[in-house]
Amino acid sequence: MSTAASSTTIVGGPTLPQERRLVTSIPGPRSQEILARKSEAVAAGVSHSAPIAAVAAGGGVIVDADGNSLIDLGSGIAVTTVGNAHPKVVAAVQEQVAQFTHTCFMISPYESYIAVAEALNRLTPGDFAKKSALFNSGAEAVENAVKIARKHTGKQAVVAFDHGYHGRTNLTMALTAKSMPYKSGFGPFAGEVYRAPMSYPFRDGLSGQDAAARAIAQIEKQVGAENLAAILIEPIQGEGGFIVPADGFLPALVEWCRANDVVFIADEVQTGFARTGAMFASELFGIEPDLITTAKGIAGGLPLAAVTGRAEIMDAAHPGGLGGTYGGNPVACAAALAAIDVFENDGLVERARRIGDILLPRLAGIQASDPRVGDVRGRGAMVAVEFVDPATGAPDSALTGAIAKDCVAQGVVVLTCGTFGNVIRFLPPLSIDDALLNEGLDVVAAALAAH
Repeated sequence: MSTAASSTTIVGGPTLPQERRLVTSIPGPRSQEILARKSEAVAAGVSHSAPIAAVAAGGGVIVDADGNSLIDLGSGIAVTTVGNAHPKVVAAVQEQVAQFTHTCFMISPYESYIAVAEALNRLTPGDFAKKSALFNSGAEAVENAVKIARKHTGKQAVVAFDHGYHGRTNLTMALTAKSMPYKSGFGPFAGEVYRAPMSYPFRDGLSGQDAAARAIAQIEKQVGAENLAAILIEPIQGEGGFIVPADGFLPALVEWCRANDVVFIADEVQTGFARTGAMFASELFGIEPDLITTAKGIAGGLPLAAVTGRAEIMDAAHPGGLGGTYGGNPVACAAALAAIDVFENDGLVERARRIGDILLPRLAGIQASDPRVGDVRGRGAMVAVEFVDPATGAPDSALTGAIAKDCVAQGVVVLTCGTFGNVIRFLPPLSIDDALLNEGLDVVAAALAAH
């Protein structure tokens, strides 16, 4: 099976036809061999959703060890937003590797770390003095944002929200709402973490103001502003199901935080860097967070994360209180500077909006003819479908899993998510072309129709 193809040349890699091509069943024999080795050598807790062994990727495709070319609608969970092996990122990484790979910024600083911080201070929402600190992963960024907020306020409690996902470290597991597979059996967790109800328009039917009033009332009753260091929230929730809060919800929370000496932390690990059709999703809701955590799309596939925020808050930590051996690694910083150049100068914010203009109407059309599609939601190139039992509105995780499995078998990588496991999320690389994106949606529609 193949389609008419265009090609993209990946620097340092092969020329990849931009096509869905199946030369074996999925998984093919070579992928099966490699995955058998994984089973023997890799801890069972490290699972995978697509039974393929990748050997190349670029544009809008992933090529496996058997020569199958699959349409990529996941971007490695919103990481390869600029496209896999983007030429500018590849060139920057190669140049940096040839110069030096590590000194540890806490021992002998280097300019690229500072340049990334300067870019983040400039790009993130808010016309006020900002500073940044770099880390390795989204979970590290979240954990450090909480440390900074606690130090700044002298308070300990942190509020996260229903359906939120913030990472797999001990503190970020406590902040994450969903037990299985992220938390089950791994406790006890860090203390002074509380949970408030999220605005979930499809399921609660509340206005943003009413949902915020409900959350604030619970926070005041169960925690108390005098004890609360920070509120932590994803402007659009990621793993929890791409839940877009009702208008007015986030601004009301920010206003309450300002009035009560509470740090407002926006977790933009998944929503950041053009993904939602804005450089940061906070912009879509008209909010200026005190602190923003970023990772995933920041460095074109290399591990890098950051906390950026108000200078007076960021400076609360004493010298030596923030850092880490690999935080702001020079190779990752070089990749980030190249990726940021692409985001700013190659029209990727506009491209994300264009992808949303394709995804949302196509999926809404499917919803109009199939009552099992309970909700279609999202912004830009971050869109999801929630599947339900049409008779009761109850989440249908079995249907969701079956559709995702069928899509991979037909050469389209999609990801599931949601507290109830009943959401398929669409996170295509912004380098995907319209024809390939539409073909991927054709496969998703056919998989739904087959069940």
